[in-house]
Amino acid sequence: MDDILEILESNARVSLEDLAKLTGKNKKDIEKAIKEYEKKGIIVKYKTVINKEKIKNGVGVIALIEVRIAPQKDVGFDAVAERIYKFPEVKSCYLLSGTYDLLLTVEGKDINTVASFVAEKLAPLSSVRGAVTHFMLKKYKVDGVILSQKEKNERLAITY
Repeated sequence: MDDILEILESNARVSLEDLAKLTGKNKKDIEKAIKEYEKKGIIVKYKTVINKEKIKNGVGVIALIEVRIAPQKDVGFDAVAERIYKFPEVKSCYLLSGTYDLLLTVEGKDINTVASFVAEKLAPLSSVRGAVTHFMLKKYKVDGVILSQKEKNERLAITY
């Protein structure tokens, strides 16, 4: 991967000046490259990772849902996946190998919201053959970022 992309992936807020220093390229070339990456869909979005557990009322319910589907003739899994990922509750959708075909990340304000999504929107789809829902209890690391470090014990050890 290009060094510009690697730097932006780890810190999307890095300035053009800092990118120039880090890569040894000039600002105009970097700016041109970034615009080209955006135009080609290589850079899709700039994102901030937020630890919602530290925000009062910031965390709803997150579920990982494994879905078995029947692929459709001539379009395979893509058409079914597209129908599913267009639901606003679905935050991410991945095609997998193995027992299940799709892995969804679904967010809702509470367990009932996620349960309603599964029962009323996902399960009734004719291509869906089964689903297993796992509720997320805690996040330790997101997008390569550790969300909370263990606090260091500053107390001195007692020795005899």
